[in-house]
Amino acid sequence: GSHIQLEDTAPRIVEHPTDVLVSKGEPATLSCKAEGRPAPVVEWYKDGERVETDREDPRSHRTLLPGGSLFFLRILHGRRGKPDEGVYVCVARNYLGEATSRNASLQVAGE
Repeated sequence: GSHIQLEDTAPRIVEHPTDVLVSKGEPATLSCKAEGRPAPVVEWYKDGERVETDREDPRSHRTLLPGGSLFFLRILHGRRGKPDEGVYVCVARNYLGEATSRNASLQVAGE
């Protein structure tokens, strides 16, 4: 049925991402851990736009780790674009609702 199970809980963020400063070409991780039942689905947004990971694009350099953290194989940063720099939030959802993490900025050093 569609009734709410008593032990089901809306998501909550238990580990928020923190600001990171990373050199281009280096790996980086933005942490996020969410709890809830059923286990929430985690998505990341950068500057308000959904971040594509290798789940949508196998060639992506960004991977959603099992716990919900966002892992960058290497930070992309070129003269024409800074595709990884920006402000990120992690959003965890299940059928009872959603939870949004604090903002975390990813900055590329050495420019």
